[in-house]
Amino acid sequence: MAMLSGGGVTELLAAAVLLLVFLYHVSNVFRYYFKFTVFTLSSLGNAATFIPLMLWQPRSYKNALLPAWSERQLSKLLGIKFEMRGHENIVQDSGCVVLMNHQSALDILVLAEIWPVMERCTVIAKKEVFYLWPFGLACWLWGTIFIDRLNVEKAQNTINSTGDIIRKNKVRLCMFPEGTRNGSATLLPFKKGAFHVAIASQTPIQPIVVSRYHFLDDRKKVFNSGYSIINILPPIPTAGMTKNDLEMLMEKTQSVMSEAYMKVTEQALAHSATPVVNGKTCN
Repeated sequence: MAMLSGGGVTELLAAAVLLLVFLYHVSNVFRYYFKFTVFTLSSLGNAATFIPLMLWQPRSYKNALLPAWSERQLSKLLGIKFEMRGHENIVQDSGCVVLMNHQSALDILVLAEIWPVMERCTVIAKKEVFYLWPFGLACWLWGTIFIDRLNVEKAQNTINSTGDIIRKNKVRLCMFPEGTRNGSATLLPFKKGAFHVAIASQTPIQPIVVSRYHFLDDRKKVFNSGYSIINILPPIPTAGMTKNDLEMLMEKTQSVMSEAYMKVTEQALAHSATPVVNGKTCN
């Protein structure tokens, strides 16, 4: 079989690029998988690239700042714009339990927006994530707390000790109270774990709602460009609460976050529907 000449290889590559561009613009399914592939590979690369620098200060939240910056550039590449509101509501001079609604793997991009704004942040992840090296190593180096979900007693002990860490080190622990991904119009019922941590630490809950990703539909395989609002809500105190107050705290938090979620989702949709002329929205 004759080998292609240099010019033939160039023409073949150009044809392949043109085909990819064509498919990207005409096929929702192709664009969906292409963008998620770019997101996944880039996120893994962003985490792994800075590991040598993280080794100098292991387990520090600051280790996530450079990967977070890279993820924010990735958001731009994917055509996603985030608007953050409520900076004045950020808990000061105290640790807290940050609760966010959980929609997709793209929530990593939201964390990248939050990390430099709310210092001393960390997250809880299932222990299996640690073994997904190099990403798992990077997670450990920036302070992720790993739990064994299959060992209830061990997981509970980890959560209990986390309460002490939050209080003493003024840590902001980010958790997803729904417990699973949910891209629907309403929030799922909350799990108890995050509220046990908040009461154990006697630190406030910092609710954050992210408007529904109207640009993403996993069922229809749609992943377009889009706009989303990150709204930091006023903190909910837990000082003096005990386990007897758990249900009340859950109901209050769910109500506040559900109302805010529907509101910012409507606003994000309205914003996306507003025409833009010369870089300015038209009302």
